[in-house]
Amino acid sequence: MCNQSGLQFGKSHLSQSEVKDKIVIEVGSRDVNGSIREDIESLNPLSYIGVDMLEGKGVDEICDVNNLVTKYGNDKFDLVISTELMEHVREWHKAISNLKNILKPDGILLLTTRSKGFGYHGFPFDFWRYEIDDMKIIFSDFIIEAYENDTSAPGVFIKARKPTNFSEKDLTNYELYSIIRNKRCKNISELSILIFKIKWSVFMFLKQILPVGVKTFIRVKILRVKLN
Repeated sequence: MCNQSGLQFGKSHLSQSEVKDKIVIEVGSRDVNGSIREDIESLNPLSYIGVDMLEGKGVDEICDVNNLVTKYGNDKFDLVISTELMEHVREWHKAISNLKNILKPDGILLLTTRSKGFGYHGFPFDFWRYEIDDMKIIFSDFIIEAYENDTSAPGVFIKARKPTNFSEKDLTNYELYSIIRNKRCKNISELSILIFKIKWSVFMFLKQILPVGVKTFIRVKILRVKLN
């Protein structure tokens, strides 16, 4: 899935020479509210595979982002695209590693995701928020060619190239902002998820019956999350 700003970033930062006759994979390709696929296919790639955990429009094969290397192997694709996926992946370190490693040396990764301030949106869940500074560190083992903040809603876009002498950065101890824990952390426990689910369920129930001011107080002071 992809919003209009993400689509424009992709169209603006991918040239025909970077796509024509190339092997392309889109990870998290199920078309929920927009897709970059048509724009990329108009540039005549050699092949285009859309993968997702769930069947649906735009999905050619079922594969979890954390199993990409197992399924496809290392250094297999010239262009890896992931739009509006990474905030939903609990084991984000492993997911990033898979995206990096299925990419061929000198290949391009195009990624869009959400930043702090964007509302909770579970498909089926929502864990993390990324900033420009996070992307600079996460992709410090790549050559970053372009990055932007989403001007339509809190989010970040990045285009990066895998160096021929790629040596993967260890991100195990890196902390991201978690919308579940409302702070930066390395990982999210089952207990944290359970507590959040309970609070969210209560809020969604009360949302149907309480005045606006009370709902806002509960959301801000108790849940401490923003609705999309």
